[in-house]
Amino acid sequence: MVQFLFSLILGLGLMVSSPPSFAADNIAGKFVVVVDTASGPKSFGVEVAEDEASREQGMMFRTGLKPDRGMLFDFHTPQPVTFWMKNCLISLDMIFIRADGVIANIHANAKPGDTTLLPSDGPILGVLEIGGGLSAKLGIRPGDKVRHPMFK
Repeated sequence: MVQFLFSLILGLGLMVSSPPSFAADNIAGKFVVVVDTASGPKSFGVEVAEDEASREQGMMFRTGLKPDRGMLFDFHTPQPVTFWMKNCLISLDMIFIRADGVIANIHANAKPGDTTLLPSDGPILGVLEIGGGLSAKLGIRPGDKVRHPMFK
C-alpha cells in the first residue's frame, strides 16, 4: 500500500511539473488576429513582435509556418515601414495594417533571402506575416479589416 501511495504521489508530481505537450504552440496561439474578408473571418494565432529586438528577429531562420499561424509586428506609432526577407527561409505574405485596422497593402509571396525592400503604402501601425500565398488563397485584400486589440 505504501508503495502504491508513493507511486501515485510521484506520478501526480510528474504530471503537475511536466509542461504540456502543446507548449511549443502556446506562444503562437496566445494572441488571435482576425481578418474580416468578403468570404468571412479568417483567424490566425500569432506571436507579437512589439520591441525592437523581436521586430528585427521576426521570422528569420524559421523552417516552417502552420497555415493558421503568423507574426504580428506592433510599431506602437503609425509610420511608414519597409521589410525585407534577408535570413528568412520560407515565403511570406506581408500584410501592412493602418492604425484603424484596415489593410493598406499586401506584399504576397515574398521570396526567402531576398533583400529587396518591401514598403508600406503610407503610415501603418502593424504588419501581419503569414505563409506565402495565403492572402490570395483566403481572399485577404487591401481594405479588409483586421481585428486585434492594438487596432482601434
